[in-house]
Amino acid sequence: MDKFFQLRENKTNVRTEILAGITTFIAMAYILIVNPITLTAGGATGMDFNAVFVATAVGAGLVTLLMGLLVNYPLALAPGMGLNAYFAAVVLGSGGHITWQVGLAAVFISGIIFIILTLTKIRQILLDAVPESIRNSITVGIGLFITIIGFKTSGIIGVFYIGKDAAKPLSLINSNDWLLQLGNFAQDKAILLTLIGLLITGVLMVTRVQAAILIGIIVTTIIGIPMGVTDLASLSKAHWIPSFSHLAIGQLDFKGAFSTGLLTLIFTFTFVELFDTFGTLTGTAAKAGLLDKPDSRKKIGQAMLVDAGGVSLGALLGTSTITAFVESAAGVAQGGRTGLTSVTTGILFILALFLAPLALIVPAQATAPALIIVGVLMMGAVRHIDWDNMVHAIPAFLTIIMMPLTYSIANGISFGIIFYVVLATASNFAGGKNKVHWMMWVLTVLILIRFIYTDLNV
Repeated sequence: MDKFFQLRENKTNVRTEILAGITTFIAMAYILIVNPITLTAGGATGMDFNAVFVATAVGAGLVTLLMGLLVNYPLALAPGMGLNAYFAAVVLGSGGHITWQVGLAAVFISGIIFIILTLTKIRQILLDAVPESIRNSITVGIGLFITIIGFKTSGIIGVFYIGKDAAKPLSLINSNDWLLQLGNFAQDKAILLTLIGLLITGVLMVTRVQAAILIGIIVTTIIGIPMGVTDLASLSKAHWIPSFSHLAIGQLDFKGAFSTGLLTLIFTFTFVELFDTFGTLTGTAAKAGLLDKPDSRKKIGQAMLVDAGGVSLGALLGTSTITAFVESAAGVAQGGRTGLTSVTTGILFILALFLAPLALIVPAQATAPALIIVGVLMMGAVRHIDWDNMVHAIPAFLTIIMMPLTYSIANGISFGIIFYVVLATASNFAGGKNKVHWMMWVLTVLILIRFIYTDLNV
């Protein structure tokens, strides 16, 4: 193991890597239940809950294993949040015109596009094209994005209506009548459990306890039992042997995809996946210190290829886009530095087919503190941004702030790129010497096309 995964070279060991892999899995385990719920929409999309669950577990497990074995990166992959909601929305909003089989075909095609872009090294050019200030701001933005996920899933913050008509649907409420506020700490035990978990994890971190994040998740889950937040009732009636009936393997409708004119759908999947993966890969790799290595460019290229293949593989198995997960940063924060972390996470996803009830009893309030702490750790990259140079400071700030506020990594990167290109060019006309890579111009055009023609809320 030491030779294959280069453990000594990366200043780590088997125990640390396995603990990091377990931490990443626990932080990501929610996708096993959330993805089937999202894609099936209570049966409205026509997809089978059990089929999507199996596709989620097998797809995440296989692609994450490939990331660990072929790239030796501590990066885990699974069906991405946001894109799965977009997938379901397209199917539901088409009035039966676009079936889930057609949608999966669109996802598969976007994966093939990614493979081509990766093999031609166009995706790798991004490492040279995107300025260092933007890359650092991506790391910080992802940290805030992860933190927002933690706050949102735990109930610490949420959207609260402040108008007179409390019964009015949120979708019909004027934006001036609602705002983000703290949850009800006094009455909501779930929020209280999150705060307890955050304090426990924080104390373990400052006292330098090994596996602090993992221990924090486990202890918080146990504390949640007497509080009534951790639900053990599902264990007694759970099905421990997975059912492989009604699987959606290979049910892609290519003819329907082309005849329906899904160029916008395919473009959206492709565009968002491009930036989400780039942001997650570089952000997580930077946190693990992997971008400073001589072979970092080669490794990033390999990671992108595995990710691209995972998109199409996921579609074949019967789930929406499989992509790199920002929760991988939880394992990196736990000390994960090599592919052994990913291999551990991948194996656990496969085992989750048989141990799903046990994995899913971990409440969101137990994993939320881990995500918040990871956000703290990723904020460190903010010191590498030149805040005195407005050409870099303004795009960096917009990259950082737009990720959590729009709940999208792609939106944050999009704003950063557009503003950098415009500001750097304007500065150069005034005598500045800012480098604007040709790829940045290409990306700007693609971003503008997306802003004009596609849904930005994914």
